[in-house]
Amino acid sequence: MASKKIVCLGGGSVYFARALPDLLVGKDMAGSEIVFYDIDGEKIEKMRATVQRLADDAGTGFKVSATLDLARAVDGADFAVSSIGGSGAEVTPDVYSSYYHNCDVYIPAKYGIHQVVADTCGPGGMMMALRAIPAYLHICREMEKLCPNVILLNHSNPMGVLCRAMRKYTAINFIGICHGVQGGICAAAETLGVPPQELECTWIGTNHYYWFIRIVHKGKNVYPELMRRMAEKPARPGREMSTKLSQIYGYQIVYPDDGHIYEFYSLAAQVKNPAVLPYGLEKNEHYQQYHDQKPAPKPVPVTPEIRREFLKRYQAIIEEVKLPERQSDLITGEGLGTLISAMAHGRRQTAIVNIPNNFLVPNLPATAVIETEAVTDSTGVRGIQVGDAPIYLKGILEKRFAWQELVADAGVKGDRNLALQAILVDEMAIQAEKAEAMLDELLTASRNLLPQFKF
Repeated sequence: MASKKIVCLGGGSVYFARALPDLLVGKDMAGSEIVFYDIDGEKIEKMRATVQRLADDAGTGFKVSATLDLARAVDGADFAVSSIGGSGAEVTPDVYSSYYHNCDVYIPAKYGIHQVVADTCGPGGMMMALRAIPAYLHICREMEKLCPNVILLNHSNPMGVLCRAMRKYTAINFIGICHGVQGGICAAAETLGVPPQELECTWIGTNHYYWFIRIVHKGKNVYPELMRRMAEKPARPGREMSTKLSQIYGYQIVYPDDGHIYEFYSLAAQVKNPAVLPYGLEKNEHYQQYHDQKPAPKPVPVTPEIRREFLKRYQAIIEEVKLPERQSDLITGEGLGTLISAMAHGRRQTAIVNIPNNFLVPNLPATAVIETEAVTDSTGVRGIQVGDAPIYLKGILEKRFAWQELVADAGVKGDRNLALQAILVDEMAIQAEKAEAMLDELLTASRNLLPQFKF
């Protein structure tokens, strides 16, 4: 057994109620300590009580505490897990329903950019990063002093930007974890009629946008069979765009969610009627439709009654979580418990992570953050060589990496011009004068969470 200290940053996020049970049922981490840190004391106290109850039910001896003191939370931590959505302490169940994110979608729509998810690319992805980076830098600076060898696993978006900013500007071992690749592997396995754990897959890309390069099942190349079966059946709702692109390029997009794929292309800035998006994306649950009669988002004053109602709903959400029978694997889920356990014990195990390319894909920039397969050890993860990206994917990704670099630098330095450059290099680029006006509106709407910028 390995008894470790694990700190949960943004500990009031409902993500932890879903992710931590996977860790609690692992007997080889028995006796470990989980510490919740957040700027909202009431939320983390409710989360602490819920996770402690689950830990008691698991019988693995986990100790659970909560604190508003960052130094106390991170002091001596072996692992940290972050879920900081960039909406401050706003009373909202998730960042997507926050005032700030509504502004991220509403304001660009005024200028002709109709986003769907707005957490990875475009103006929305940029603003989410600009708001979150100061909090991450503050935390990482404290970690550099009090737990310099910590392994920080980040779950927040925009994944590529946050990973790049922390890798470039801090000394913390910062690793991104997501579930997009796992979802794509499971979708491919379903189409082929085989268990996902039996597929041997290689892919190239950045968070939320990657393509399969190789798919093998028990020594046989099954990629042609996958493509044949995909071509024979109609595309599922919400996957029409990814299906079409896969047919054109002859490679299968890994994460089939059109909501994310759409924002890696220029379509969002070409919409003439916001009630009708390409591929039926106006039906996407994230989509916030804009029209001239819709009032602009406004911060909601938090009365004691609103606060009590919110905490009541929050409690109901986290109390629904149950313990799994066993830990999830790293192919069909994020596998937080399996991943931390492997590193805690120095076990070599493959994992899907967001890390610097470092020539794993030789024809892409070495510093670019890619989502790839890696091997765990006691110091974190080491990436597995992939090979060159096809020319069209190389072109798309290099532009995306340039955007990530500009947003990371703008978020750290509070540089408006770098942010404007990022908007103009993005696939959703609009006329420069309009982009500048849009940026001013976006920054003003989020000024309370942008201490690095001058107003």
